[in-house]
This record gives sequence, structure tokens and C-alpha cells, in this order.
Amino acid sequence: MREFIRHPTDIPIQYELGDVVSNTKEYLNDVSHGGLSFRSCVYLEPGSVIHINIPVHNPTFSADGIVIWSRNALEEDDHCFDIGVEFKEKRTEYGLRMIEQVCYIEHYKKEILHNEGRALSGEEAAVEWINKYAEKFPQ
Repeated sequence: MREFIRHPTDIPIQYELGDVVSNTKEYLNDVSHGGLSFRSCVYLEPGSVIHINIPVHNPTFSADGIVIWSRNALEEDDHCFDIGVEFKEKRTEYGLRMIEQVCYIEHYKKEILHNEGRALSGEEAAVEWINKYAEKFPQ
């Protein structure tokens, strides 16, 4: 069983770390109840305090964390890094669980538009996704 839930790679993530503000397209990799990982083309020093924004829902998910690890990406792009972040506050866990579901619902909405030509509102997509997949969503 996976320790982390793999998300579609089209979920954007933004971060601020001191003077460094992400201005390229970084994407969420994994989410766990203690943190997340994402791909960055900037090396982020482990131990650094980071502010994360995931703009997939209103209001935007936002939390402070600590960079736990920074590894060379194993894929063809050797100029990027996979970054692991641990969140500072326990209450962030509930927000992450909601982000997990919002990520899947947003991805579902895009899939339906692409595959079926139906433009769903966020609420319509949520109702359909919940009816189809919520029972199978990992606890």
C-alpha cells in the first residue's frame, strides 16, 4: 500500500521561501497527512521554512512548512528537484485531506470536458465524483 496518494500532475502549486517565490509551473506530486512533495527547478535547502499555496479552490489552500528533503528528479530532466515538505501545524491535516479531494474533483472536471464535452460546475463535478469514487478514496 502506498504511503502517499499520487495526484494528477496538472495540479499547480506555488511557494515562497524567503526571497524565492515560485514563478514557474511547479506541480504537486504526493500528499500525506503530514506534508507533501512537488517538483521544482530550484534547489531548496532542507531545513528551510516554506510557505505553500495550492490554488485549486476558493479559498486557496495555504500553509507553512519545513523543507525536509530535496532530491534530484529521477526523470529525464536532471535540472529539477523533488522537494519534500512537512507542515508545522496538526490542523493542516484536515486541509490536506480536503485538497486531496479537490484535486481529484478538479481533475475529474477537466477529464469530463475533454472526453465528453460536458462543462461541469465545481458543484456538479463534486457530486458526480463523490457518487463514483468517494467510497474508494483512501482513508
